[in-house]
Amino acid sequence: MARKDKGHYGEKHPGVSIKKEVAEALKKKKVDGAMTCPLAFQAARELNLTPAEIGQAIDLLEIPLSKCQLGLFGYSPVSRIIQPAESVAEDLEAAIRSAMSDGRLPCAAVFQIAADFKLAKIRVSSACEKLKIKISACQLGAF
Repeated sequence: MARKDKGHYGEKHPGVSIKKEVAEALKKKKVDGAMTCPLAFQAARELNLTPAEIGQAIDLLEIPLSKCQLGLFGYSPVSRIIQPAESVAEDLEAAIRSAMSDGRLPCAAVFQIAADFKLAKIRVSSACEKLKIKISACQLGAF
């Protein structure tokens, strides 16, 4: 389902500007008018910026984000592609639960757990779905 409040992303950042070279680099990375999550993270590495700074720049450029690496948003024809895992290994569940903050698992923790367990990020996200644990604090600022 499409968001009703699409656009106007820059309004989240009043008084903030974007460097010309950052804007140009991000515009070149757009795919079908949007910025995929993996490309946004790639841009952060290439430009030596944090994912949050890239997310803010993307907002200021009014570029929608797509293809969340956790499967939570940005896919067509449905927005979410994440499905609950059939089962969750005890050690993975323990890692997820120990990384939770305020009853949710931050996006950055999903990335770290995936790296630690040598899993695809979406597999950790699927485990969270199975455990009914919400993921919060998108590193790019989408949610």
